[in-house]
Amino acid sequence: MDHEAPVYLHQLPVPGEDRYVSLALVNTRFAVSHGQVDLLDDTEAAHLWLVRHELLPDRVVINGRQSGRLRTLREALRALFEARVTAAHPPAAALDTLNAALAAAPATPRLAWTADGPHRADLPDAGNPAAAALSQLAEDAADLLTGADAGQLTECAAQGCARWFLRSHGARRWCTTKCGNRVRAARAYAARRAGSPS
Repeated sequence: MDHEAPVYLHQLPVPGEDRYVSLALVNTRFAVSHGQVDLLDDTEAAHLWLVRHELLPDRVVINGRQSGRLRTLREALRALFEARVTAAHPPAAALDTLNAALAAAPATPRLAWTADGPHRADLPDAGNPAAAALSQLAEDAADLLTGADAGQLTECAAQGCARWFLRSHGARRWCTTKCGNRVRAARAYAARRAGSPS
C-alpha cells in the first residue's frame, strides 16, 4: 500500500467493481469526512485512472476534451443507474452520452483461435485509444444495465456516500462495512443523546 497517497485512494472496492469497470467509473466521485473527492478531477488523474483500469496504454496521452468526455460519461452513467433502479425514464442527455460513447469506437468482431479452440473476440478500434476506452466503458455499462446483474444495482444508503454497488443479498444496504459501521455508530450516538437528560 502506498502510504504517501491521500487516504481517499485507499477506499475499499465495492461489490461489483471487479466485474464492471463502469461501476468503478461511477464510483470515482464520492464523499469523505473532509468533503467531495473526484478521482478524475483533471486530465492527468483521468489518464491515470484509465491506465490503472487497463483501458488505455500508459504511453497514450489524453487531452482536456477527452478527460471531460470521461467525466461526462460518468455523470450520464450515474443518471442511467438511478433511472434503472427507480424504473424511471432516464434523461435524454444521459442516454445520448452513452450512445455516443458506444458509437465512437465500435468494436470489430473477429474469430480468435486459442488453446481452447475458436471463439468470437470483439477488438476495440485502436485508431483512437481514448474513444476506444470510452466505448469499452459504455459497452460495459450497457451490459450491466441490461443484464442479469441489473436487479442487484443499488446506491449506498449511507448518508453522503453516493457510491454504487451490486448487492450480494437483498438486505445489503451499504457499499462496504465501513459505511455500515458509520451508519450504526451514528444511530447509536443519536440514541444515547436522545436518552440523556437535558
